[in-house]
Amino acid sequence: MTDNTAGNGEEPLQIPEISRSQMLWIAAALLITGWLVWLLAPVLTPFLLSALLAYMADPVVNRLERWKVRRDVAVSMVFLVVISILVVAMLILVPLLVRETVDLIERLPGYFQTLQESALPWIEGQFDIELGIDTFDAAQATELIREHLRNIAGAAGAILSYITESGGRFVIWITGMVLVPLVTFYLMRDWHRLLDAIRDMLPRNIEPVAVEITRDCDEALGGFLRGQLMVMISLGIIYSIGLLIVGLNNAIAIGMIAGLVSFVPYLGAIVGILLAGITAVIQNFDFWFLLSVAIVFTVGQLIESFLLTPKLVGDRIGLHPVLVIFSVMAGAHLFGFIGILLALPVAAAGTVLVRFFYRNYKLSSVYEQAGA
Repeated sequence: MTDNTAGNGEEPLQIPEISRSQMLWIAAALLITGWLVWLLAPVLTPFLLSALLAYMADPVVNRLERWKVRRDVAVSMVFLVVISILVVAMLILVPLLVRETVDLIERLPGYFQTLQESALPWIEGQFDIELGIDTFDAAQATELIREHLRNIAGAAGAILSYITESGGRFVIWITGMVLVPLVTFYLMRDWHRLLDAIRDMLPRNIEPVAVEITRDCDEALGGFLRGQLMVMISLGIIYSIGLLIVGLNNAIAIGMIAGLVSFVPYLGAIVGILLAGITAVIQNFDFWFLLSVAIVFTVGQLIESFLLTPKLVGDRIGLHPVLVIFSVMAGAHLFGFIGILLALPVAAAGTVLVRFFYRNYKLSSVYEQAGA
């Protein structure tokens, strides 16, 4: 991560002196913006999603521009490639995941039967505990899970009916689905014009510091988002291929789940080992089979630690793993699932601000007097 330095790269940037009128204008702008975001939250969702997609695609468009490709042509090329990849992924992955889910449901009776006849007696013998095998009903457990799945499907259908029956919500939902690709295209095309317009609105004494901090945030945030996304996809592919090779049932679903939750350190491996371990015990209660599953996740973690993360993410976020876990938990507590998605990007940008203010504190008279 680059240091917060002035344009000449010699002296660290310092907090500019802000007049009382500027503080009032800034406070009023923040309050009005926050009120509008709260008021228009349902309408803003597709625009925010479009802004995120345009932000992540902008470096690719810039690279094509450096190769003497016109920006509108570069945007069209990137847009078409991304849409094509998404369509192909949906056509391949969705049927595959549906098929694996149906296969998993069909295997449940056999899984529970194996659990009752093999795994539970072994656990009782090894650890000298009473699990109540005689009272465990495999057929009843299977039917209970199927009933829950039917309830989930019914709830999803009820939600869809509620959306479609409510004219306003249905219009917003359909409009959002259409708006995301359209708004993304225009934001990608005019991204730098928007940034220049925002930069031009800033007070002149604040503009240099704001631009430099934004540049550092962009380096931390953009690099982390794009790098972490590649790490997650790569790990999902590695786990899925490895589990397919060892012959684990539902290998692709388990591998992709483990890869997608790997944005939290070690969580992907833990979730994957638990899912794969339970499936392996029920599928084939054999030591060498369990060992081969464990080797898949061990190799995946080694590849992530020594190859994927250093090459694709590097030191762009600068957060200790404990702080990463805390950020995700705090985001989940405050804002639910959306908070989980936003926790690490916000933390990445927050580290830049904390370092900026810490450097200024070390240069201030408050710090010097405290040390006197």
